Parts: sequence; structure tokens; C-alpha cells
Amino acid sequence: MTGLPAFLEARRSIRAYTAEAVPRDALDGWIEAACIAPAPHHSRPWRFVAIDTPAAKHALAEGMGERWRRDLLADGLAPARVDDLVVRSHAKITGAPALVLGCLTTDGLDDYPDDGRRLAEWGLALLSLGAAVENLMLAVADAGWASCWVAAPMFCPAEARDALGLPEEWLPHALVTVGRAEPTYEGRVRPPIPLDDLRRWL
Repeated sequence: MTGLPAFLEARRSIRAYTAEAVPRDALDGWIEAACIAPAPHHSRPWRFVAIDTPAAKHALAEGMGERWRRDLLADGLAPARVDDLVVRSHAKITGAPALVLGCLTTDGLDDYPDDGRRLAEWGLALLSLGAAVENLMLAVADAGWASCWVAAPMFCPAEARDALGLPEEWLPHALVTVGRAEPTYEGRVRPPIPLDDLRRWL
């Protein structure tokens, strides 16, 4: 590894937090950082929901959990295993001091008459949301807090939206848990990046 900038190294996926509340002004600042991510056509095809109340965390965990339960049972998993997975997921969501839910919208996107270009335009928005989430997590780490990106909403965007009573056009796609890292947390040593396998010079 040629040496990554310290601010990139500081971002880790941390899933265990203390009970310390996350200040709302800090959350707003990190969401502002998300909002300067590159986006197609100078648009803002995303919306962010800051969640720090037990009721909202519970509603989101329940809404996504029920959909996951149905999917896992349809996959043929044993009911006891399904219960275990859903309970652990619920605890991860409700146990985080704060959550930031990233939603996609069509705001500012170009509308095309054909499916191919409409899909490409939606892909641009999705890539932009990924960049926004990375900005948010880097800002969280820079402030000395911890976060973890949870992919669950991508598998049940309508359920996540409806659980929180969000507008119809807001489709949740990324969930970030945020808090102060447990003092006992020790990040694993990152494995070397196999650059020769991942990069080609032409």
C-alpha cells in the first residue's frame, strides 16, 4: 500500500456504540457533508432522514425486519434461524444512538422515453448517493465518532419508507448507524490491497 490519507484510514465500519447521544447539530453537519457529493446534472436526487428517537428506530427496524423475515422464510431458512437473524438486526438498528437514512428521488434527473436511459439515469442517482454516504461517514470519522453502512433498505425500500411515513417519492437505499465507538473496539488490520488484481494500466 502506498500510504492512504489519514482521514480515509480513520473511517471504519463500527457496529458497537456507547449510549452517548449524538448531538443533532453534529448530525446536521455530517448531512451537509453528504450533500456536497457529486451528483448528476447538478441535481440533488437524495433526501436524508435523521433518526434519533426510540419510536422511529423501532418502526424502521420492525418494517424492514418483517420484510426480511418473509424473504428468509421463502428462501427456506429454518424459522429459528430466521428469528435469530431478525432479532439481531432489530437490536443493531434500535441500539445505535442515531441513524441516517439515505433516500433516492428523481428530483433533478433527466426523463427519457426509453427504459435503457431511464435506468442509466437512476444509476447515476444511486452512484451519487453512494458518494454522499461516503462523505457523511468520512465527516463522522473526522469528528471522532463512528459509523457503519447498512445495506438493508436496498432490499425493502418501500417497507422502510412506509414504516417512517415518508413521502411516496422517497425510496430508502442506504442506512448509516452513528454513535461513539465502544472503548473496547479494536479495528482489524486492513489486508493489503491487491492492486495488480484490481487495477490495469493501459
